[in-house]
Amino acid sequence: MSTADDIEAIQQLIATVEHAQNNELPDEFLALFRSDAIWTTGGGKRLFGLSEIAAFTRQVLPGGMQGQSVTFELEHLLFIRPDVAAVKLRQIYQTPDGPDIGTPLWVMAKEDGRWLLTACQNGAAPEDELASAAGGRPIFNPAN
Repeated sequence: MSTADDIEAIQQLIATVEHAQNNELPDEFLALFRSDAIWTTGGGKRLFGLSEIAAFTRQVLPGGMQGQSVTFELEHLLFIRPDVAAVKLRQIYQTPDGPDIGTPLWVMAKEDGRWLLTACQNGAAPEDELASAAGGRPIFNPAN
């Protein structure tokens, strides 16, 4: 069903999102989406299509990471079909007030050999996730 190359490509896309956000690079981030993608922010704002995602990103990303950083850890990867994957992440923002944990779910589609963000939902994690982030919850291992 999935191949090691697909897993590596998805992991690289996750790393690119992390890099783009930490370095406030909207174009790098936006290049990862399908044109008809859906993105729901951590605050619940629903964005439909790349033009809405781009307008929002260009408004909030420059300066939005000042004094903080983000890491994404792949928790689970489910290939729904060989060209569609559900990607469950742990998102950890390091802020001046301490860590803020999120629990995004990204649906990706493979088109023309390239994985793209298609339907993504960000959300806050329960308080007990902070304790789990220190090692209690397993991180994705393709061997399992």
